[in-house]
Amino acid sequence: MSRFVQDLSKAMSQDGASQFQEVIRQELELSVKKELEKILTTAPSHEFEHTKKDLDGFRKLFHRFLQEKGPSVDWGKIQRPPEDSIQPYEKIKARGLPDNISSVLNKLVVVKLNGGLGTSMGCKGPKSLIGVRNENTFLDLTVQQIEHLNKTYNTDVPLVLMNSFNTDEDTKKILQKYSHCRVKIYTFNQSRYPRINKESLLPVAKDVSYSGENTEAWYPPGHGDIYASFYNSGLLDTLIGEGKEYIFVSNIDNLGATVDLYILNHLMNPPNGKRCEFVMEVTNKTRADVKGGTLTQYEGKLRLVEIAQVPKAHVDEFKSVSKFKIFNTNNLWISLAAVKRLQEQNAIDMEIIVNPKTLDGGLNVIQLETAVGAAIKSFENSLGINVPRSRFLPVKTTSDLLLVMSNLYSLNAGSLTMSEKREFPTVPLVKLGSSFTKVQDYLRRFESIPDMLELDHLTVSGDVTFGKNVSLKGTVIIIANHGDRIDIPPGAVLENKIVSGNLRILDH
Repeated sequence: MSRFVQDLSKAMSQDGASQFQEVIRQELELSVKKELEKILTTAPSHEFEHTKKDLDGFRKLFHRFLQEKGPSVDWGKIQRPPEDSIQPYEKIKARGLPDNISSVLNKLVVVKLNGGLGTSMGCKGPKSLIGVRNENTFLDLTVQQIEHLNKTYNTDVPLVLMNSFNTDEDTKKILQKYSHCRVKIYTFNQSRYPRINKESLLPVAKDVSYSGENTEAWYPPGHGDIYASFYNSGLLDTLIGEGKEYIFVSNIDNLGATVDLYILNHLMNPPNGKRCEFVMEVTNKTRADVKGGTLTQYEGKLRLVEIAQVPKAHVDEFKSVSKFKIFNTNNLWISLAAVKRLQEQNAIDMEIIVNPKTLDGGLNVIQLETAVGAAIKSFENSLGINVPRSRFLPVKTTSDLLLVMSNLYSLNAGSLTMSEKREFPTVPLVKLGSSFTKVQDYLRRFESIPDMLELDHLTVSGDVTFGKNVSLKGTVIIIANHGDRIDIPPGAVLENKIVSGNLRILDH
């Protein structure tokens, strides 16, 4: 809406203004509808139905976006969840496992959210194909974990990848290498929505292609899209037909999100006889997690509240570790039958996340997204389980990558477990500077990954390289000022050290 229109609407009486805004809104919806219809006419016949579903989904989301104003939660209604609505993991584990755990496992499907690219770590292509440990990628580790389950328990747990149009082609090429593994792998694509111009609120895309100048015109609308796209793909019905009952959903870059038999047993054999349709794994907040979404009680239901939904006046309260002690790991266990029922009733309600972006040419756009965990309030008998921190091990940056590549963890059948030699249960805080942001730069700067078993805190800034067999202990801060370079020599042991200035060890 232009500044003139905004000023005009302010100048009118309150009642008149709301009528005026309603007219503007209707006109805008009509304009968007026309634009989408134009785009649809450019779809090739074999993509027509699919494109139509995507654009219909976008229109519904856009309609809701225009209707909703201000933060989507009333802060006064937020309450702490009742004691029994978030169970401690220890209590669930204490029940042990039944003899028939194989038949329980056969009712499970593992779903990994695989729509993201590795661009934030300087990589082209799907993030899941970045090497994270002994040449293994995120996808390799996932397949190894599930194959190990299937071999150990003689089961048939399939893997489903939710790809985006950004990752689908590259992922499918790589899947051929797993054809001899004991894991059935399925894929489906999340929707493809048009980005909208922040000023005009009209789609940037002029046709359905995503090449040339249209490359940046489309986006995958967040992982909340899983319900509609899983249902639309036909795969949901296929899996229900095969007797599957639950999906375990997690981000492919969370290396802690392995299948937990105790949680699965709790779902399939609930102690009170009443099955949960939705379980969210939460874990205790640390200072590093203050922005993570939290579970609250809201109008009698469990509800995920994200920082974007919080009124500005309450953001500090939301970030408080004492008031909101837990956050969502995005490890979710969801009933397939419930997804089908709610999808058919059009009853899955998720808040809209407005994500502003600036395209390469400088154009400001917004993309409308939803988050998978936000649907918790639409399901019956939802539950939070407070799991150990080890189930949340996301690799978002090279600082995270350094942790999982180090001797802090050992790798067994695709699963990372913290070394028993580490005396503290928490991982060190690692902050690598901008010279390490891209994976290839990061790898070039470490001749080998340092020994970090006794490390508490590492900060590295500037042009720094590490020789072989370096050992880091306690708090280590290494800062090379602009124009300086620091080479940590092979075999160096740095314990509670601050290194700054210029340090070059020259070969003689």
